[in-house]
Amino acid sequence: MAIPDENIHPTATGNAAKTVAEHQAKQDLVFYSGWFCPFNQRVWISLEEKGIPYQYKEVNPYKKEKHFLDINPKGLVPAIEYQGRALYESLAYPNHKPHLLPADPFERARVRLWIDHTSKTIIPSWHRLLQAQSTEQQDAARQELYDAQRKLAQQVKGPYFTGNEFSLVDIANAPWVAREYILAEHRGYDRAQVGDGWSEYAERLATRESTIKTTNDADKLQVIYNRYLRDEAQSELAKALRAGRPIP
Repeated sequence: MAIPDENIHPTATGNAAKTVAEHQAKQDLVFYSGWFCPFNQRVWISLEEKGIPYQYKEVNPYKKEKHFLDINPKGLVPAIEYQGRALYESLAYPNHKPHLLPADPFERARVRLWIDHTSKTIIPSWHRLLQAQSTEQQDAARQELYDAQRKLAQQVKGPYFTGNEFSLVDIANAPWVAREYILAEHRGYDRAQVGDGWSEYAERLATRESTIKTTNDADKLQVIYNRYLRDEAQSELAKALRAGRPIP
């Protein structure tokens, strides 16, 4: 039986499509991406920020080709292949300047702590709200998300998390910030309710050039997220949250 999620628009659109077109030439680094996925966008933003030459290859994660599975046993996007060697975690970035982690060991540890908070608290709360069906479930998930985002906002030192420099904490949150309009339209989310400067911080992330360049047309994303709004999506993330498991 076919999985409904297989029937997705096959390519990136809008600003993201323009960026894809600029990265079709063969390079040592190949970025395997699913245009619609926020986890992919984290890697994509990082590559754009660092200015690393890369070749973009679109992958439908529900119709995986053999070579993709050979380099990525998990079968999940994103994945990066560099001269035959593969990385397949969305926060496993190549060590290439400009650095997205602070040089100071204490600040670097602090950044990793708040990336962990993003991955284990903000993102699961975001998706629980997206998939919640009853009013009670939505109210609880919305408050949980507000609380998680507020805790992060209270740690922001300047225009970006560490101050003036764009860092991995910012990248870890940017794709979901850019999709907040979906929660606002369908789940009663109001960015202003977070407080503690979240609205201003979120707007800076959403309007960062690397975020804009890797963002697709809203109507194509809406088709993807409609399945989550109905709690019908069959992604590994959706199934994990439905079963009460951590995000894979």
